[in-house]
Amino acid sequence: MSKPVQDADTGAGPFTVRRYYIDIAHPKLSATELMSRVQAHPEEFSPDLLADFTKERGEAHQLQVDDEYHIKILGPWNGSVRVTEVAAQHFELCTLEGHPEAGTIRFSVRQLPGAAAALRFEIRSRARSRDGLVAFAYTTLGVGKQVQEQTWVTFCQRVAEASGGEATGPVQVDTTEEDESGKEHEHHERR
Repeated sequence: MSKPVQDADTGAGPFTVRRYYIDIAHPKLSATELMSRVQAHPEEFSPDLLADFTKERGEAHQLQVDDEYHIKILGPWNGSVRVTEVAAQHFELCTLEGHPEAGTIRFSVRQLPGAAAALRFEIRSRARSRDGLVAFAYTTLGVGKQVQEQTWVTFCQRVAEASGGEATGPVQVDTTEEDESGKEHEHHERR
């Protein structure tokens, strides 16, 4: 039986919006072709030692709404996600009950405006910790944050490689935190 969705409103602590993105010059694949490849084999883009994606519901080598994955992440950060949206240039996952975070994560690829032969691959998550204990371990102790960040940075780098093009720079990491009142605090890093 399927687990219930654990959306960001059910979590604890600040809402955190994270963006990981990489720009790719002269890709040999179109945005749609590249996204199709990522959707068919998301596990190939994730670093095995840090995060292992296992499909628990749905057909192999394709992505459809209601498919489910169990993600085994180094340390006590295992959890399941469900596919909530699939389109030609993006897909979105939401966390399920028991995942350390509550929220959504969206993977997208698009043509860069004003650059004929350039794509941007982006991973954007909006989530909060499942509960106060997870929030403390993740934010205060930094446990999980580094593993999660390295997982998505590596994912972006591998998508750039799969495109047949060349990354124009390092993976960019933007974090925006909204406290309980909705006030934003922004951080920007290069990886």
